[in-house]
Amino acid sequence: MVRRVRTNVAGWRPGTAGWSALVAICVLAGCGCAASGGASTTSATSQVTRAGPVTATGRPSPHRSAVQSGPPSGKLLAGKIVGIDPGHNGLNHADPAFLGQIIWNGREKEGCDTTGTQTASGYSEALFNFAVATDLAAQLRQQGASVVLTRRNNNGVGPCVDRRSRIIDAAHANVAIDIHADGGPTWGRGFTVLEPIADGYNNKVIASSFRFGRYVHAAFLSYTPMRVANYYGHDGYIARDDLAGLNLTTVPKVLIECGNMPNAADAALLTSPSVQRQIARALDAAIVRFLTGHWPPRG
Repeated sequence: MVRRVRTNVAGWRPGTAGWSALVAICVLAGCGCAASGGASTTSATSQVTRAGPVTATGRPSPHRSAVQSGPPSGKLLAGKIVGIDPGHNGLNHADPAFLGQIIWNGREKEGCDTTGTQTASGYSEALFNFAVATDLAAQLRQQGASVVLTRRNNNGVGPCVDRRSRIIDAAHANVAIDIHADGGPTWGRGFTVLEPIADGYNNKVIASSFRFGRYVHAAFLSYTPMRVANYYGHDGYIARDDLAGLNLTTVPKVLIECGNMPNAADAALLTSPSVQRQIARALDAAIVRFLTGHWPPRG
């Protein structure tokens, strides 16, 4: 869960004057496509068809999408490096002093990390994040990718959010995903893709991050039972300028709030191992689409 929203970023959405200015800045800057647990490193022609219309932003509307995949082609991700940040950690609650350390998030000072949220039954976001990350990492490795995780297990504390970003950047990842679940109102449901706003560090990966975010959005609608959030963001997207993972990134990256844990219906899905595997499959498909230009085979 990342709920430190403080900035009105509506003016940066596509189709607005603020977005036009951002695009101009991005073009001039040359936008491209480019833990205490520590880091671990291991080593289709298709189109997205949408069940509903495309919104004014040019992104998929909040209707379930169908992803058409191309033919199998062996190790789709051979030679690629993918960063995965499973938010929080299982023992974060045990060390408030560590979490209280002040770090620089690219725009301002903030705390090192938080404990994350949980369901009414006590199933933690940290555990969910790591379960999805583990499934995703296994799928990526099977396709030939090297995977960089910001933590090795769910039995530790940290690392701080700025350190997580540096771990992925130091590995020269081709793309990265921050995995979270939200702690919103009990009546709210759905997933949201959190996107970066240009701040200097991340200028060159704004356009590519937005493109990756579109693939994540489409894959979630196609591969999972999760719906677009009805309480947070707009059409399943929100731009954030107060998160270290997005502000400090030098590789294409988005953060996905996979659902809302305090909501009973979402909680039932998010705690299901089969749904967790579907979410991992969706993220894998989006990564393959971003890195190869094609959706992977549906199996």
